[in-house]
Amino acid sequence: MTPVELSRTVLRAMRAAVAAGELSATVPERAHVERPRPGGRGDYASNLALTIAREAGAPPRRVAEILSARLTAEPGIARADVTGPGFLSITLDGAPGARLVAEILARGETYGHVPDTGELVQLHIPHELRAAVVADSARRVLRSQGALVRVTCDTAPDPAWAEVLGVRVDAHGRPPVPLPALRPVPAPAEPDPLRLGRDAARWALLLPAAHDRPHTGDDHLAQRETNPLFRVRYAHARARALTRNAADLGFTAAPGDTRDTRDAHGGHGVEKAVAEAAGDDGHSLLGALGDYPVVLAAAARHRAPDRLARHLVRTADALLARAHTVLPLGDEKPSAAHRARLALAEAAGTVLAGGLSLLGISAPAYL
Repeated sequence: MTPVELSRTVLRAMRAAVAAGELSATVPERAHVERPRPGGRGDYASNLALTIAREAGAPPRRVAEILSARLTAEPGIARADVTGPGFLSITLDGAPGARLVAEILARGETYGHVPDTGELVQLHIPHELRAAVVADSARRVLRSQGALVRVTCDTAPDPAWAEVLGVRVDAHGRPPVPLPALRPVPAPAEPDPLRLGRDAARWALLLPAAHDRPHTGDDHLAQRETNPLFRVRYAHARARALTRNAADLGFTAAPGDTRDTRDAHGGHGVEKAVAEAAGDDGHSLLGALGDYPVVLAAAARHRAPDRLARHLVRTADALLARAHTVLPLGDEKPSAAHRARLALAEAAGTVLAGGLSLLGISAPAYL
């Protein structure tokens, strides 16, 4: 169950409570769910009870208890505990890490995408390079969230924007009725971003938040770990290389393999591998993969592809920190844990490829 699906499940539980007369409050459009903070419990936490308690006319803990009882009856939910002043700590049924990895591998680069919603979005921009790149990526992200998007510009965009950066604008001209416009801080005139080429230029213009001035130096082309774009693309290439190397060793990924095969560290099967990758620092690989649909939804909602770019850096760094554990060492035989780690790495590579695609940046299998 992804965070987006869990959010819908929480809202479904609230609707059931409202229909039964247990709560009297307006069901919001979305319920915020996130990974628990260090020291927390469960797989996810939600503050829904705290946000609706005033309207419901009941203490937050009482609202949380009502929601908890409803949630526990939902498929895929093992338990829903009430913690603190009224937080819901939700534990998923079975092996959520393995299920998440399997879902990513099954859905491929469409993981985190949603069906068409019928929403129509108009993005209008001034005649400025960075605004055009941000709008082009925002269009891709919004499309992944089911929206139909039209991008317009005050005047005809420069031909080089399309030729070099792949920017597409549907129409140009000032609208008869003023429209809210995307106006990120413009890119500097020098050094010229276009000289970086499509991938590095788009990354340089997309990574900073809209209110920050982008930096367009040659360091975006550097093939070293201080360059975030290099780390993201290298992590993707590393994931693909791990798959090739595993094939040479005679094994493939198996996120559902839970056989009691001990790994080199004394652990067992897929959940051990997933637990190792999860960690406790809030910046784990499994956490990054699980958060990806939430990040996509937020990037679409705020027209902020920079959120996606920064999340890809987080995902890449988490993968690179674990990549050395994927393959057997020396004479060690491939175990269930190795197959599970490989599945986790492949899932991360899939997310990195899908995210880069939404930014309009290539994801080479060799780097």
